[in-house]
Amino acid sequence: MEKTIWTAFAVATAVAALLGPLVIPVLRKLKCGQNIRSDGPARHLQKAGTPTMGGIIILAGTAAGGFWQTYGSAEGMGVLLIILGYGLIGFIDDYKKVVLGRSLGLRAREKLLGQVLLAAGLALWLLFKTDRGTGLVVPFSGFFIPGGISLELGWGLFLALAVVVIAGTANAVNLADGLDGLAAGVSLLIALSLVVLAAGKAGVATSMAALAGGCLGFLFYNRYPARVFMGDTGSLALGGGLGAAAVIAGSELFLFIAGGVLVLEVLSVVIQVVSFQTTGRRVLRMSPLHHHFELCGWNENKVVLAFWAATLVLILTGLAGMYRLG
Repeated sequence: MEKTIWTAFAVATAVAALLGPLVIPVLRKLKCGQNIRSDGPARHLQKAGTPTMGGIIILAGTAAGGFWQTYGSAEGMGVLLIILGYGLIGFIDDYKKVVLGRSLGLRAREKLLGQVLLAAGLALWLLFKTDRGTGLVVPFSGFFIPGGISLELGWGLFLALAVVVIAGTANAVNLADGLDGLAAGVSLLIALSLVVLAAGKAGVATSMAALAGGCLGFLFYNRYPARVFMGDTGSLALGGGLGAAAVIAGSELFLFIAGGVLVLEVLSVVIQVVSFQTTGRRVLRMSPLHHHFELCGWNENKVVLAFWAATLVLILTGLAGMYRLG
């Protein structure tokens, strides 16, 4: 299995890295330039026109490494189908906004409906066609109770949790995709941690290795100064894939810990909106959280590296919490 995992990672990395010089010029010709918020950090205005929809590169690399190495694993294929399905939703949204010039792209309810249906489909398949069960593993409980605690949710709560985890993670990565290399780097680290946790489910581990490889290959062009952005095509696919792998591997609460940076990005937006609507004041200089640090004087690279480092610490904390479970 270890060979399969590393092969998937290597193939995905190579395919994504090789596609960059081919895809980026095409995106430029299609005038798939990124629009920059006028109320954001002033230094971001120079990024206007940078090609977006580069998530195609991640999807191609992930599919190349993933489908080849997970063939025969229903669970691994399930993760990959969620990645491609969420990527398709993001692609349609990006295409409408960037290529067709429709500022709103897909309506929010249309995007959310597609995400919910895909996540619910995966959850129902797990419930009725696999031995996944409806248990929710509680991190750190193994330190106090032999084997740890697994809460039985029942099919209704499990279905709801799966939808929240998958769709929620997809939108959290989407919010985090605001600085060069931020979302891709954080997703890469979390995907690798899920490779470790899903060691008993070869297909899931291999699909996460492929996703990590796709992120690494994409980072060659997305690191500062970025030559391409992933767009919703990439961010929704990454988050959907991470959420799906966590649900299948029974690691939903681990993902909450490991993805703490993503959780903070979401909370920063919620807190900012609630505060402004109720008091007329903003808690942060700007949301999501990464922009707040920029406006506090941090340069972009410093913010990204700090968020990567925080993610690594959170992952190690989460892995420690999963010790002695099961």
